[in-house]
Amino acid sequence: MSEACNSCSAAGTCTTESCPSEPKKTEAQKANHINKVIAVMSGKGGVGKSSVTGMLAVSLTRQGYKVGILDADITGPSIPKIFGVTGKVEVSPAGIIAPKSRDGIKIMSLNLLVAQEDDPVIWRGPIITQIINQFWKDVYWGNLDYLLIDLPPGTGDVPITVLQTFPVDGVVIVSSPQALANMVVRKAIKMVGKYSPPIYGLIENMAYVECPDCKKRIEIFGKPKGEEEAHRSSIPFLGELAIDPELVALSDAGKIEDYQSAAFDLIGLQLDDQIQINHDKKKI
Repeated sequence: MSEACNSCSAAGTCTTESCPSEPKKTEAQKANHINKVIAVMSGKGGVGKSSVTGMLAVSLTRQGYKVGILDADITGPSIPKIFGVTGKVEVSPAGIIAPKSRDGIKIMSLNLLVAQEDDPVIWRGPIITQIINQFWKDVYWGNLDYLLIDLPPGTGDVPITVLQTFPVDGVVIVSSPQALANMVVRKAIKMVGKYSPPIYGLIENMAYVECPDCKKRIEIFGKPKGEEEAHRSSIPFLGELAIDPELVALSDAGKIEDYQSAAFDLIGLQLDDQIQINHDKKKI
């Protein structure tokens, strides 16, 4: 029962479906069964958040989970590109059908609804938030263990809409070693703190690059600060990732599901552990 029910004349006498103070569910919402909703935030752009979101989905899928990605970066969508998902979406009586990647990851993005993938989206905030809400209410996701929401950078309209109105179970923060990125990511961490979801952990992307000849680790953006930043913010540190030309090439080719990385697999397991830990805390 929601807070609105306390002042409702029908309090205690109606069902959720008929409650006048509860918004009616769409056909898609009635048909969807999503176990966990995870928002992926970066605060700052250019840290590889969408690539990390994609590989988290791949890692969870390899663990045997059913996974979907809602590409909430409306003005800069990239998820369909890195998964090689093209073509127009289909519509069923239950709603818009989320297309599947090669390995079965369900994806919804504005780029699947525009005529050309490089057509610009020149919309103001209210229209963008309306589209995000439509992706939640009108897309048929079916049965999912995890729905990952790839948020745009910053702490603006879309992250606010998602954290305020979506049933987000937890948040993953993506950063990189630059001091500027860490300063901005703290803004995102503090923003999440104003809402209810726990932060499952921080991932530091672009921590280093490995020399292909001597295998020496080169920290081109400076000394990694992810673990230190996570400790400062009292959140788990899920791990660090290297800059890998192979990931870039496979993503450009729409074949991110072919990428193999022990570091990503470990981070996927760490994330799964944090989700379970937070689930167990809620039960206590």
